[in-house]
Formats: sequence, structure tokens, C-alpha cells
Amino acid sequence: MSAEDFKIDAKLRKDAGKGASRRLRREASEVPAIVYGGRKKPQMISLEYKELIKHLEHEAFYSHIIELNVEGKTENVILKDLQRHPSKAVIYHADFMRISKTQKLRAKVPLHFINEASSKGVKLQGGQVSHGMAELEVSCLPANLPEYIEVDLADVEIGQTVHISDITLPKGVESVALSHGSDHDSAVAAINKPKGSAIADEEDDSEAEGEDTAE
Repeated sequence: MSAEDFKIDAKLRKDAGKGASRRLRREASEVPAIVYGGRKKPQMISLEYKELIKHLEHEAFYSHIIELNVEGKTENVILKDLQRHPSKAVIYHADFMRISKTQKLRAKVPLHFINEASSKGVKLQGGQVSHGMAELEVSCLPANLPEYIEVDLADVEIGQTVHISDITLPKGVESVALSHGSDHDSAVAAINKPKGSAIADEEDDSEAEGEDTAE
């Protein structure tokens, strides 16, 4: 876990709908949001835009336990969803989910790829790294929620693919995808032959010859 403690203040809001949300963003410089989960009813809240943007600059904010203060009442939450403008740096809406220290939660955790440039497939064999995913959904207790998960590519050779099952997850952390079976063991990264390389061209030629022969 990070030493960074995320705390954010919020206000209760009564007005719902697109028009009310638009006025909130324009006139009050606040972001409409909702907090839900647990045994409490969902609450419509608003956050100060500048404060939210400041927290969003930290990668850990997306997968970290947040102390949400709603008009003097605090509760632990995680950020579940963020709605942004498709082309502008504008936040439309945020969703927060309440968590319990004794109940497992599901969260998407960023993947950090290490030893890419020094991997066997890149440094010794001239391959190129291709990423299949940037984050992984995990299930764990709040205390075990990692900020990120490392994917070590040091020993990966050209032509090899790293799957979810190849990742070493922290203690107490499980992959949601793998809990559904081995057929959900998606590719995380691969080291491929660079296009236009002599090796790739030779293989393409040999494949073409095989097709001609078959015809």
C-alpha cells in the first residue's frame, strides 16, 4: 500500500438529472457523484472539481481505499467508475463504492511492466513488446488491495506470450478472470518479431510457399 492517504470532502445534493449536473459543473465548479454499496442507501453527492483532479493525478487513487467525508460523516470507499468527456479534459460524473474491512471487493488494478528493454526477447533477439491489457480485475480484502501489479518480462523470449496465470499476484489477491476457469486466461503481453525484419519476412515467404503448394 502507498504512504499516500487519500481523503476527499463531499456535499449531499438533491437535484438529479442532466440539467442539474450541468449547472453544478458550470456554476459551482463541482463534479456530481454517487456513493453506494453496503447496507446504506445510495447517496447523491458532489465533489470540488479541483480537489478531485488533484487526486486523479496519482495512479494509486484509482485502486486505493479513499476516506470520503460527506458533510462530517466519513466512510471508506473506492473509485468504481469515472465518466469523462470523450475529447476534453472534463469529468462528468464519479461513482464510489463503500467497502467493508471484512468483505472481499473487486477492483481493477494497474499493471506495471518491468524489464521490457532488458528482456531476452527484446535485448538479445530484437523483438517488440505488445501489451494485451493495462489493468487486471482482482478480488481481495481491502487491506490486501495492491496499488499495482508487476509483470516481469525479463525471461520472456521472442514469440512467447504472458498470460494472467503467469503473473505472481500478492498474497490474498485473486484474479477475477481466472476464478471463472482456465479459458479466461487472457494474454497480458507478448514479444513479437518486428514487422519487416528478415526473420519475419522469411517466415511469411515460407508460409506463402506452403499455401501455394497446398493449392
